[in-house]
Amino acid sequence: MAKNYETVMGLEVHVELKTNTKIFCNCSTAFGGKPNEHTCPVCLGLPGTIPVLNEKALDRAVTAGLATNCQITRVGRQDRKNYFYPDLAKGFQTSQGDGPICYGGYLDIETTEGKKRIRINRIHIEEDAGKLVHEEGLGSLVDNNRAGVPLVEIVSEADLRSAEEVLAYLHKLRAILTYTGVSDARMNEGSFRCDVNLSIRERGAESFGTRVEMKNLNSFRSIQRAIEFETARQIKVVEEGGELFQETRGFSQDSGRTYSMRTKEDAADYRLMPEPDLMPIVITEEKIRELRDSLPELPDARKDRYIEKYGLGNYDAEQLISSIELATFFEETVKAGADPKAAANLIMTDLFRLTGAEDFQVDMAPADFAKVIEYVDTGRINLGSARKVLEIMFENPDRSPEAIVVEEDLEQINDRALLSPVIDEVLARSVKAVREYQAGKEKALQAIIGQVMGKTRGKANPQLTIDLLKEKIG
Repeated sequence: MAKNYETVMGLEVHVELKTNTKIFCNCSTAFGGKPNEHTCPVCLGLPGTIPVLNEKALDRAVTAGLATNCQITRVGRQDRKNYFYPDLAKGFQTSQGDGPICYGGYLDIETTEGKKRIRINRIHIEEDAGKLVHEEGLGSLVDNNRAGVPLVEIVSEADLRSAEEVLAYLHKLRAILTYTGVSDARMNEGSFRCDVNLSIRERGAESFGTRVEMKNLNSFRSIQRAIEFETARQIKVVEEGGELFQETRGFSQDSGRTYSMRTKEDAADYRLMPEPDLMPIVITEEKIRELRDSLPELPDARKDRYIEKYGLGNYDAEQLISSIELATFFEETVKAGADPKAAANLIMTDLFRLTGAEDFQVDMAPADFAKVIEYVDTGRINLGSARKVLEIMFENPDRSPEAIVVEEDLEQINDRALLSPVIDEVLARSVKAVREYQAGKEKALQAIIGQVMGKTRGKANPQLTIDLLKEKIG
């Protein structure tokens, strides 16, 4: 049935801006803290208080727009979004309606289907709400530390057609925001949050279907699972003759299912009105030029450089530029003398296994990582031992690779005289496997190699092991 339908999606990405203070007051934006510790009369919305726009937050928003190919509004305004927020004390959110800071941008993404351009409708600034804490027996409590933290909402057009495209777009957007210093974009701390607007339609149809918004998606994995489930759910409803209606749905990580939260509001329900306590936002040509000139090398440009300078493949380069921390670690490793392709391979196999690509965080020095690559290249250790060294360094970054190799006795056995008797012993106990290999079963040889590796605690030179086995088996 899915082949008869097309999924249509647009994204609303909420990004906390990297500033020391909130959007309208001097309260700290630091993550955590005791409940309601980072608050004042302004962000609590007490009567008689007057907000003042944080200039750094505005600069960050304009930078985000310039880095995503947007047009910049020269004169804009802020609006009151009159919608009940139980975790925003003043009862409305200061946001932007018709005059967003940035508009008409785009991002180019790459998937297995090739390159595709995703249009960005708008980027506007607004304040974050607080956090509801539900305590059994006490009811719902409010922590206002997050209330008033500066946000941008980045709204795409409905150009996305698959979970793969959504993830490619989010990875590219997140990389741009971290490269430019607009945000730290940490999903685990809520500074990069995504709502997915999803509908289905018959393939070939021009009009959109009934849109459902999915909220509370706090990881890339959750986003993918939610899209896959919701697409299947909507197709099932339509095929069974049911009716879809506009609503907001949550996603349960435990069950992997979406669930209805409330009917979806339209723009008219927010009753937007100009914010009378804030002056119009005027962005000068000089300011735009200053921020444009301060843009760093962006992910796509860095990817092209990796392909041209280091000879990396398109996929490897795309992976390495996914975060500024990862790209910097890779470049520092190469500067320390590592072969670029070897460094890329070991990062994407073993470091990704330890820390993950989405939130790349390692404390080991790039020079130490380069030393491990050198040990493999020179044959001092094999890849299996390299993995053990990296695991130890990941947990104990102060330990040097030299000390780990010596203290853990991980040096590779490259001496035929030392390895030969071990192989003889294994072959004597593997008569059946030897006969199977001689009969043409290649997998039997792998089983024998595994026994040799076990006997030597993974230190045998793999190629030397294979050569000796083939010589002895004949």
